[in-house]
Amino acid sequence: MRIIYSLSPIQRYLLNCLVTVSSLIFCSLLLPTRFPGTVLLGLGPHWLLIWVVAWSIKRQPWQGAIAGVVAGLIQDGMTLANPSHVLSLALVGFLTGRIEKEKYIQEDFISIALIVFAMAVVAETFTAVQYTLIDFSRLIPIWTQHQQIAIVSALLSSLWAPVIYYPLNYCWQMLEKE
Repeated sequence: MRIIYSLSPIQRYLLNCLVTVSSLIFCSLLLPTRFPGTVLLGLGPHWLLIWVVAWSIKRQPWQGAIAGVVAGLIQDGMTLANPSHVLSLALVGFLTGRIEKEKYIQEDFISIALIVFAMAVVAETFTAVQYTLIDFSRLIPIWTQHQQIAIVSALLSSLWAPVIYYPLNYCWQMLEKE
């Protein structure tokens, strides 16, 4: 820790950027993986959503939205981009940034897990709306699958959120201290 405190402000800023970008890349690389314990009904955690929540939780709504756009563009580049993940992750980042930190965030596992759970449901619902607008004739199958996908994604993402959130939050706090 003494090493971090001895860095100049520019070095700390660059290290902060390195931590942020490398963690985003790491979460992107986790998306296609299916490790034991991370899969339920063929679905895994939404790692980029967890990263967007971790980034946005202590920042302004517009910063969260920009993080969501970047994460959504990365996910669209890795997967079929129809519908786009940009809008749902930008919405998640914006809404997470709007949470009144003093009231709802206690820096514990439960708060973070509940926020990630709610945001995963929001993101999957927004994606289902996009699918419905693309092909209205598949309304019933889309919303039937949505229930299963939203609950499983929210459950797994909320369970794995502390694994991403706490190390990143600790690094960001250490790098921002004067």
